[in-house]
Amino acid sequence: MAPHAGPSIAPWTTPSNGIVSPILRSGPEHDLTSRTREGRSGALTLLKRAADAAASKKAIDPVALDLRELHGVCDYFFICSASSEVQVKAVAEAIEEKLREMGARPWHVEGLDGRRWVLLDYVDLVIHVFHEKTREYYLLDRLWGDARSVDLGLERTD
Repeated sequence: MAPHAGPSIAPWTTPSNGIVSPILRSGPEHDLTSRTREGRSGALTLLKRAADAAASKKAIDPVALDLRELHGVCDYFFICSASSEVQVKAVAEAIEEKLREMGARPWHVEGLDGRRWVLLDYVDLVIHVFHEKTREYYLLDRLWGDARSVDLGLERTD
């Protein structure tokens, strides 16, 4: 048995401080760590940019939910759909690219290969890009039905 080399350190941590944000650059415009009464304004900014990116790829039925009062897993959910697996991937990649331009990096990405439900976890904001049929099956919007909706400021095209 080989001698123990010590604890492994995750890429977003350092021995000196424990945790370093995996997603943001420094500066007030990128700060998701300071909570205000209205919530984390940085997360809300990311939410609105994610909605813009999704709309640019013709995402279907975008919905934003404010989970702060429900003490959910994050502050905000962004949920949208796409009509094909190719479009699911395109929407998810457009969102990730737009948020990366702002200095945000997802802490975790899941489902990109399967293209039925892509989850982009930005810690305070979790983005769900569904295939239409998958969204209908899981009804995530209804599961979090007690959450307040957030106005995304998107123009209606229907």
